[in-house]
Amino acid sequence: MLYRIRHHNNTAYLFGTIHVGLPSFFPLEPQVTRALTSSSKLVLELDVRDDAPFQAALLKHGVYAGGDTIERHLSADSVAQLRSTLQKFGLPFENIRHMKPWIVANLLIGLDLERNGYRRSDGIEMFLLSLIDKQAKTVQELESAEYQMSLFDDMTDAMQEQYLRENLAELSDGQALKRAQALIDAWANANGKALDDIVRDLPNEKTASSEFMRQVLLGKRNPEMANKIEALLKNDKTIFVGIGLLHLVGEQGLPNLLRARGYEVEKLY
Repeated sequence: MLYRIRHHNNTAYLFGTIHVGLPSFFPLEPQVTRALTSSSKLVLELDVRDDAPFQAALLKHGVYAGGDTIERHLSADSVAQLRSTLQKFGLPFENIRHMKPWIVANLLIGLDLERNGYRRSDGIEMFLLSLIDKQAKTVQELESAEYQMSLFDDMTDAMQEQYLRENLAELSDGQALKRAQALIDAWANANGKALDDIVRDLPNEKTASSEFMRQVLLGKRNPEMANKIEALLKNDKTIFVGIGLLHLVGEQGLPNLLRARGYEVEKLY
């Protein structure tokens, strides 16, 4: 998905990204590379090349302080399920013992994708950054690792346990991979209908994960992102904004939010 947003004589190209990928995804479509080349700045959720802020945020929001451990915050049944899943992944329990449930769930989802061929090094952001490096242009972040991790850390212990249990179950039955592949395939095939269906179905899924996605990862962040893109549009002639694909779809997606605020929004593909 590529949109052109106009404000007076200024333009923002809004491109949907996915955070993991395959080598076969590249190069990107000519419309994307032309838009990036014509822009003075690349704006991403995070500059994924900079690991130090990520590690600092991980220690603050994803790791228990004072020697606390995950089993003190989970039921015995949840600990048993976690140990079973870790064994399947070949991970010792001791490696994650001091991590919070939400980060353990996300870590395992990432490992599941990686062992099925989807790598962060082939994520769209990394490719966009490689192009920008050759063009010696500015990179700006819309958010921070600190902010993103704080959203997960705001979950109560009970919510984190439910989030973990749901993701462990979906990893076990293959549903986690199936969901991720559906999103990745929709991106690869520019299948807007499939993407709209994914977002439309979120309210019907009565799980902690889907509720967190709908209310926090999308519902809270989309208006905030729209505010920041508005500010950029007022000061920059032409910018390219690469942002997670799900932020662009549905009634509360960024294109609709910006259109409702009076901006000229055109879908290029």
